[in-house]
Amino acid sequence: MGFLIVFLGGGLGAALRHGVNLTSARLLGTAFPFATLFENVTGSFVMGLLAAYFAFKGDASQHWRLLFTTGILGGYTTFSAFSLDVALHYERGELALTALYILLSVGLAIAGLFAGLGLVRHFS
Repeated sequence: MGFLIVFLGGGLGAALRHGVNLTSARLLGTAFPFATLFENVTGSFVMGLLAAYFAFKGDASQHWRLLFTTGILGGYTTFSAFSLDVALHYERGELALTALYILLSVGLAIAGLFAGLGLVRHFS
């Protein structure tokens, strides 16, 4: 059941992301990634709201948590999950681990993207 909930939520989040992308391109153009910036910031903000609500209220079932965090926000932006991971390590006082996670996540993700581009270019 959890997989189905995440699947449905992911579809909703991805559709929302697509709508933001189209609206942003029409209103602001495509010279700067305004849509991605907006999605990352708003997704992280909503993840903070949900994480706090779930932590302090605690009355939401695991299905609702999966739908909203892994599903909808996961489809809308994975940056929100990254931001939550950073906040959790930071609040635990793990500053060196937090910094390492940020550097590795950003650096290796960008390196992975360039590696993928390079492989396709090489074999094309």
